[in-house]
Formats: sequence, C-alpha cells, structure tokens
Amino acid sequence: MPAFQFRKLVLSAAVMAVWPLAAQTAPAQPNDFIDVFAKLSGEHKGLRKNHSKGVCAVGDFTASKAATAYFDADLFSGETLPVIYRFSLPGGNPLAPDYAGVPRGFAAQFSLKNGTKHNIATLNVPVFAAKDPETFLGLLQASVPGADGKPDMAKLTAFKAAHPDTKPLEQWLASHQPPFSYATAEYFGIHTFYLNSKQGEKTKIRWHLQPHDGVKGLTEAEIAEKKPDFLHQRLAERLQQGAVSFDWIISFGEPEDAVNDPSVQWPAQRKTLNAGMLRLTASGDNSCDNINFDPNVLSRGFSASDDPVLRMRSPAYAISFGKRLSGQ
Repeated sequence: MPAFQFRKLVLSAAVMAVWPLAAQTAPAQPNDFIDVFAKLSGEHKGLRKNHSKGVCAVGDFTASKAATAYFDADLFSGETLPVIYRFSLPGGNPLAPDYAGVPRGFAAQFSLKNGTKHNIATLNVPVFAAKDPETFLGLLQASVPGADGKPDMAKLTAFKAAHPDTKPLEQWLASHQPPFSYATAEYFGIHTFYLNSKQGEKTKIRWHLQPHDGVKGLTEAEIAEKKPDFLHQRLAERLQQGAVSFDWIISFGEPEDAVNDPSVQWPAQRKTLNAGMLRLTASGDNSCDNINFDPNVLSRGFSASDDPVLRMRSPAYAISFGKRLSGQ
C-alpha cells in the first residue's frame, strides 16, 4: 500500500474513533435527561427525576435598600416576602449519601404580593458540568454503569478529554470538600439573567448566595465516617438556634463575560451589590414537595438569557414534575 494511502486510512480511522465523543449528532431532547437519570439512579416512582433527595424549608426574603433603589423589579420592592426553600443532592437516587463529593442544590420560590411567583435554582459550585445540553447529556450517558455496575472509565475519560468544558466543575469539586451543612455552603446561580434598572437599562447579572454562618466543609475524618444521612438533621439542629440567613450578592457582567456558557465563571473582581437577605426559619415539612423550581419562572423586572442549558430546564423540569405528580 502506498504511504499516502496508509496515512489517509489511519487518519480516517482516528476521525471515526473520536467523532462520536466530540459532539452529539442531534439536539438533546428534554426526555433524554429523564431517561438517562433513570439509567444512572434507577426508577423511583413519584420522586423528582433529578435532585430527588432533599429537604424543605420555609422563611422569607427582604430586599436591601440598595437593590430597591437600583433595580426596577417587583422582587426588590423592599417588602418582606414569604419563601419556600429546598436543599438537595443531585441525581435520581433518594438514598444518595450526604458525604458524597457532588454539588448541593438550593432552590427557592418567592411569593410576591401581587400573586406572582419567582424561582431561583442554585448549586454550591460556581460552574455547570458542561457548556450546553448536548455535552451534558453525553457526559451523563458516558457515566451510565455497565453490566458490572460500574461506568466505563476509559469511555468517560475519553469523553471528558474531547470536551474541555467538562473540566472546570471536575477541578472545582476536586479542590473543595463537601459542605459540613446546608447552612455552610455558598450557592451560585450559574446562569446569566438580565435585570431592569431604574434608568431603564437591561443589566447583565449573575449571583451567589453567601451564608451568614460562613463556608465550612467536611473534614477528611467526617468523610471517612460515611454517614449517609446528616444534612437534614444538621439543618434542623442549626435552626433551633435561630434563623439561617444568606446574603444575595448580585454581580454585574462586563461585555466580555460569558452569557450563554454556564461552564465559564465570571471574574471575581466584578462589581457587586448586596440585593437582600434570604432567611430560613424552619425545615422538615412538605411545603416544597409539589413545587416545580423551574428557574425560568421570573417576576417583573427579570428576564432569562439564551443560555441553552437554562432553556432546557423548563421542559425537562415539566416532564419530571408531571411524572412525579402522577406517581410515575
């Protein structure tokens, strides 16, 4: 075989080997995520298909004077608003261990005086697992266990190598311990939104929730104990001492900051504004059980970006919500 033909054959084989890992050939569909979470965690009827393990809490939110003065948004009127919260672990397994080195979720639904709702959904990590739904779906599919109950690590490693946007979250988790308590974690909105200012400007923002109790992780000894359930108990014990509070810190984006890629974190030195305080006063009831915490449910003054991961949340959450309410 001539040398040039041999080189062409080798190149073609290399392309065919990498191509399935490099991109999804079809757009991800909402039900694809429902299916893959079931493959990862098993079928658990009547529960959330993702973040199935969690605990409800109740409390309120009061906007700061700075937010009321700067933003033209009903949520920042300055009135104290009732809020239903939910803390959670990712995945569809309701028995997921609390010591696992995975993100923690924190969602909230605000009830405004005019009867409208406003939702936020956050994670205690500053970046998402992938830049778009197709890559995230591919990452989940590459993580599905085989017949031996374990994922194919070679396949998973190859996928990550072909998709560098999956690395920031992996690196962050490797350098941070899981939270000691739901009350000692910083939570990030991850996605970009827009907020109207009093001057009529549409301002690009992201946010994080800063705990008044400070950020504290588990020790290596506590992780080694492998206690499967302690987060809900620690939250309840902490609330016996008084309210658990978080400051809502809004960051203002610059033109060069990512809008539609949640795998990219904005620089820490961006201008910020403390928009108010979220307060939790009790936990452990069922107030959040029938709430769909879709972060695209926004009140007047807010609007969503075209982030494809953010956009995918609405239909995927709706399917999960419908299945949960119907006992599927």
